[in-house]
Amino acid sequence: MVVRIRMKRLGRTHRPFYRICVMDKLQARDAEAIEEVGTYDPMVKDKSKRVTMNLERIKYWVSVGAQPSDKVAVLIKKFETNSWGAEKPPAPLTPPKEKKAPEAAAAEGEAPAEAPAEG
Repeated sequence: MVVRIRMKRLGRTHRPFYRICVMDKLQARDAEAIEEVGTYDPMVKDKSKRVTMNLERIKYWVSVGAQPSDKVAVLIKKFETNSWGAEKPPAPLTPPKEKKAPEAAAAEGEAPAEAPAEG
């Protein structure tokens, strides 16, 4: 039996929540897991609090031959090194466009009409 460490999707529409599980590779995504070893909530603002893991159990399963999925491998690496990346500052606000006064717009519209004059 090939064992994988992968995520099981829970939650509702547009509000995902994942459990990091040890499962048989041939089982469906949401099938019964052998063991649940953590959680991942991508909706949490603070990146360091998105993942909770039991690293001892994950290391045990990897030592007996379990293979983490690509996403779970990245999460394990970030969780071990505690490197979640720097948070980006919010984008700067752009100033609102200045509205032209109706009189100035009318004056600009009249100026080109008077410009072509025959001499």
